[in-house]
Amino acid sequence: MRFPLDRYAALLSNYLARQRPRVALLAGLVVATTALQSLIPQIVRSFIDAAQSGAPSTQLLFAAALYLGASLAQRAATVGAANVGLNVGLTSTNALRADVLRHCLTLDMPFHKRHTPGALIERLSGDVGVLGNFFSQFTIRIAGNALLVAGILVLVFREDTRVGLGLTLYALLTFAALVALQSLAVTRWAAARQASAEHYGFIEERISDTEDVRANGGEAYVMDGFARLADALMRTERRARLTGQLATVATNTLFALGFALALGFGAYLYTQGAITVGTVYLLAAYARMIFDPLENIREQSQDLQQATAAIERIDTILREQPAVRDAPPDALASVPTGPLAVEFDRVSFRYADAEAPADTALAGAPDTPDAPEVLRDVSLRLEPGRVLGVLGRTGSGKTTLARLLFRLYDPTAGAIRLHTADLRHVPLDQLRERIGMVTQDVQLFRATVRDNLTFFSTRTPDARLTAVLEELGLGPWLR
Repeated sequence: MRFPLDRYAALLSNYLARQRPRVALLAGLVVATTALQSLIPQIVRSFIDAAQSGAPSTQLLFAAALYLGASLAQRAATVGAANVGLNVGLTSTNALRADVLRHCLTLDMPFHKRHTPGALIERLSGDVGVLGNFFSQFTIRIAGNALLVAGILVLVFREDTRVGLGLTLYALLTFAALVALQSLAVTRWAAARQASAEHYGFIEERISDTEDVRANGGEAYVMDGFARLADALMRTERRARLTGQLATVATNTLFALGFALALGFGAYLYTQGAITVGTVYLLAAYARMIFDPLENIREQSQDLQQATAAIERIDTILREQPAVRDAPPDALASVPTGPLAVEFDRVSFRYADAEAPADTALAGAPDTPDAPEVLRDVSLRLEPGRVLGVLGRTGSGKTTLARLLFRLYDPTAGAIRLHTADLRHVPLDQLRERIGMVTQDVQLFRATVRDNLTFFSTRTPDARLTAVLEELGLGPWLR
């Protein structure tokens, strides 16, 4: 799986542009850390050479103080970068999580039929959470580590061209190994994220249905399904992590070769009298140091593998569009205030997602033209003030009538009218202000009494709510 760079750039620019001062501070701290890392070995080299040449103690003490100061500054910059980066990452991922949740709330019933709440929670929490490091660290740390590698190689070339060429070859081989493993790892992490979503979706559904499961003796069946999904999660994640470990083995092997090369050349040049002991230390230190940024790039590459899979899954959700939407402005029709007549005119309906398994890939509802019709040529007219009761066996279409009246779906044939306006021409906000529903399942939100009564609407005044509660005999309970 490959993901276009323009999508990375769009995500970064969209969510990081809101935090420009923090991102600039983070970049400055990373650059400071990089510069200090390159400076410290130079200070140690000067100390060793000065000590060997019998320099005065004041010069040695100055070098030691400079080393301590640079080390403390580098640690402070590292801690500051970690703190600012964490802040940037959490702020960005929370903003993305809010955008994905807002989009999910606008999608049609077929989407929510195909994906369990648990699976969507895993998308919102797990997939978005994976992107925290991508937002806060990836670009800046990749650039910072690449800058550090380039700086080290320039400094080594200044000391000896042959050692510089050897370390450059090591860096190029390591980078090539990381790129080669990237594509395979992304595909495996995408499978692991999907297995995780299915696993959490299964747990959420079964826990919410515990009463029915126990009443019907379905514990063994549930545990068998859980075991199968847990096994799939273990296998997919193990394959993904194993691919990541291959990058670790590759960088460690190449590091051992690069470090041995630097030590060998340093020893040879020292025996030839070409360099000092301090320079031998410097070459060994830089050979050791070059491993750290390459290791950081490897870690960022692993994060990118997971982030790529997560971005693909999140982007797939964001590309979903509701089929039920407002008509063009010139085709919209308003309905009058007061009681309104409801008319079903030869309405037929079939569920397009009737055969779709729960939490399949987010590719849209399958085309199932042969799915059975739930309603066929239903016609009725309900005048204002009248009451209609609908009886029928389970699956006969009673709930579907209500869903069509709310435009959670549109009829596959015929028309539904409110007053004289086709529902497809009534603005959705206006339609849902005029029609109310009381379901057989009572949903209590973790919110105030007012929010539960109004479904978080602010338009109804408190006095009106109090009057309704008094009329229902709930005044004493409210007080």
